[in-house]
Order: sequence, then structure tokens, then C-alpha cells
Amino acid sequence: MPEQPSVRTTDGLLEGRWRQGQAVFRGIPYARPPVGALRFAAPVPPSPWEGTRPAAEFGPAAPQSGPVRTDPGEGTDWLTLNVSTPDPGAAAGLPVLVWIHGGAYIAGASSDPLYDPAALTGAGLVVVSINYRIGAEGFALLEGAPANRGFLDQIAALQWVQRNIASFGGDPGRVTVAGQSAGAGSIAALLTMKPARSLFRRAVAHSVPGNYCTPALAGQVAAALADRLGTAPTAAALAEIEPRRLAGELTSFSAGLPGHHPRWGRLARTGVAICPVVDGEVLPETPWPALAGGRAGGTELLVGHTREEFRLFSVLSGRRGTFTEEDARTDLDLFAPAPDGADAYRAAHPRATPEELLEAVYSDALFRMPSLQLAEANAAAGGTSFLFELRLPSPAFGGALGACHSLDVPLAFGTPDSPAGRGLLGSRPGPGAAAVSRELQQAWIRFATTGDAGWPAYRPGQRLTRVLDAESTTVPYPEDASRRIWEGRPPAPFDLVRPAGSR
Repeated sequence: MPEQPSVRTTDGLLEGRWRQGQAVFRGIPYARPPVGALRFAAPVPPSPWEGTRPAAEFGPAAPQSGPVRTDPGEGTDWLTLNVSTPDPGAAAGLPVLVWIHGGAYIAGASSDPLYDPAALTGAGLVVVSINYRIGAEGFALLEGAPANRGFLDQIAALQWVQRNIASFGGDPGRVTVAGQSAGAGSIAALLTMKPARSLFRRAVAHSVPGNYCTPALAGQVAAALADRLGTAPTAAALAEIEPRRLAGELTSFSAGLPGHHPRWGRLARTGVAICPVVDGEVLPETPWPALAGGRAGGTELLVGHTREEFRLFSVLSGRRGTFTEEDARTDLDLFAPAPDGADAYRAAHPRATPEELLEAVYSDALFRMPSLQLAEANAAAGGTSFLFELRLPSPAFGGALGACHSLDVPLAFGTPDSPAGRGLLGSRPGPGAAAVSRELQQAWIRFATTGDAGWPAYRPGQRLTRVLDAESTTVPYPEDASRRIWEGRPPAPFDLVRPAGSR
């Protein structure tokens, strides 16, 4: 048996494992466990160790909230990362891809088999995946704690990459951050955060969410959550609450949001109580105006969305086929851009059913338009944007999912046999899925290596977009009716709704 791979980091010696001919190191601390005196604090560098630290097992994830949760594992060492490399002893100067998982900012873990990096590492990338604080641990706005601690964790992980990735065969000057859903929203935020921008060169963002909160709303959410627990919305008070109890309370709290907090408007309707806060310090502003206004520089960006983003949520919740005209009216009023967005949707889709209108505005407001507008804002800031739309439908649930949210992830990683991959692609993905998977993987690899996705960049005049399907094409942006409705109206942070008649 060959010796297991070992690497010396700035904190000590690691011993990983050979897996499918690749060197894999798991559960590497990039910061100290954020518990005890460090609960709700900014991340603190890890403590060095003597001797050899085993790096064969994934570290535990932060406590999970919400209806779909990954097994977090045992322990409190939540701030760890994993590295997969072709050969740390022989490789040098390889492009690096740092994966930030999604999960609505309240769930998810780097250990999910959906994110198995074997195919990407086999193509010559050093792949890093990270855990970070989520839910109330990472994003509740608390007195006595920095806001957006999850983003601060991500920055700490990227700083670790800069210090150490050369020892794993990676090039710290060729780091690409990549993520989907909340991971893509994290990347959009990192684009505008000065401490982060020197830590990566390129960015991949799939299904960028527009979920950001004002401090006024985030403060009310934290107060209501703390009140359920019989305590105050401060770091000191909530530090007395066991982390898994806090995560469980956030789950039940979020489930009761729709219809119970009318002043919380769009946030309540999403059914997820906590998201990043535009606090003016950690996150000075939302990404779109920061980029478009020249307060953040552009980069090389590969960004895209699926065609039927919202369908995953309507199918899994059991609500598909039940949405009414009242539902459509409520959600058009809440999510379409003011003042005339609701009328514009009806005019653009005159034959649409109430459910089709509702799906269109949810898909646009939550993911499609934030993704498109990030491409546009990045180009306006002097960057180069490559845009795609996934149109290949999922065969699962009798085809009801369409080209739904998250379908692109197993295609990009080449993990259709993972549990989540089978749920999205069915037990026997067809040749179309194989073709899209090859193209999307090659786009990631080419982009991380050279900055070119393999199709023309998105520019305002042509708006060229790669439509990924069994037979892919490059066309002007395919959701142009939505683009026109949202033009000049970037996603606004969730905010308190003024009572009727107030000024």
C-alpha cells in the first residue's frame, strides 16, 4: 500500500487519503470552533497542532434549519474545509476552485455527496469546499455580534486558501470561487466586500438569490426569534441557548411565517426568516448597485440560472397545481417590481394561468433576474460576464420539475448517482443529461483555467446567452419579457411593509 498523502500547512502537518487516484484532505480547520466564548464572534484563526493531524473525515456542519437538511455530523468544529488535489507531491500551479454550498443560508454542508469533486479534480483542478455558519449562528442580527458572520467565515476560508493552497499543488493567483443558490448569493456579496476581493480571481454563480434584509427587518426577526426562546436578541443572551435548539426553533419559526407577519412582506412569503443583512459595515450594500455604480470592480464571472427555478419548491411542497388567482395576485403585488410590475407580468403573459404567473414572478424575483442583473452589473463594472440558462428538463416526478432550481449542480459536478442527484435527475438520466453535464463541466474547467467559458460573453447590445439543453445553442437572452419588466430595477433588500395609510 502506498503511503497516505501528507501536506504541511501553516498550522501543522496533515495526513489525508488517496481516493480514486486523488489526494483528499477533509475536515481541515480554517478557524477555531465558534462556540463558548467565540459564539457569534468573528472567526478566529485556528490553533496550530503538534505532530500529524488526520484529515480523512469531513468536519461537522453548523446546525441545520428548514425542511431540507443535511446530516450535520457530531461536534462543534464547524469551520473546516476540504481539499481534493491530483497529487500534492507532484502538482504545482494548478487552478483552484473553492465551492461554497447553498441551502437558503440555513442548511447545507460541504460533505454532501452531491458536491463530490472527483470529476473536477480528475480534470486538473484543485477543489476546496467549505463549511460556514448558517441560520441564526451565521446571519441573525444580534446586538454585541458582527453581522453576516457566515460571510466572515467564507473570507477566513479564502484567506486560508491563500496561505496554504500552494502546498496542495494549487496556484493562489488562480482561485475561482463557485457556488449555487445561497452559495451564489454569498459570492455576489463577496464581489462587493473589500476584504474578499483580493482573495480570488474569478467567480462562478448559479441561481443567484436576491435575498438580503434591511437592518430594521432583521432586527425584528431576531427579536421575535429570541422572544420564542424567552430571551433577548443579544449575542450574550442567545449564547446560553444550545445551538441545535436554536436551529430547531428557527425551523418552526420559519414554517409559521407566511400569513403571520404581514409587516415582514416578501421575507415572510419566502418562508425563510433569516438571510444576509445589508448592515453597512460587513456588507455595505447589495451587489447590483455596488457594481453598476462603480463602487466595486468587475471580474471574470460565469453566471446562470435554470428556466423553471421555482418549480422545485412548488413540487416538493405539494402545492403545484393548487395555486389560485388570489395567490397570484398576492405574489405579483409583493414580488413584481413596483409600481407597475404586476400589470406588466399580466400584459407579457396574457394567456398564462394564475399558477404560471406566480411561477414566473417567483422564478424571476428570487433567482433569474438577480442572476441576469449580476451579469449586467459586472459587465458595467468592467468585468467579463458569461451567462447561461439551463433548459434541460428533469425526468423526475414524471417531468413535473422541469428545468428546476438545483438541477444544474449534479450536472456540473458529474454526480447524478448521489442521493440528491437521483432525486433531481431520476435513476437513469438520458443522453441529454450526459451531454449537458459534459458541457457544463468543461465550461467550469475552462473558465477556472483561462477565464473563458467557451461561448461569447454577455454584452448589452447582443445579450448572448448559452442555453444548455440536449442540443445547446447560443441566443439572445431567452427570458426577454422578464428582462424588460425588471430593467433598471435591481433586487431591493427585504424590508418592513408600511401599514396601509401611513406615510
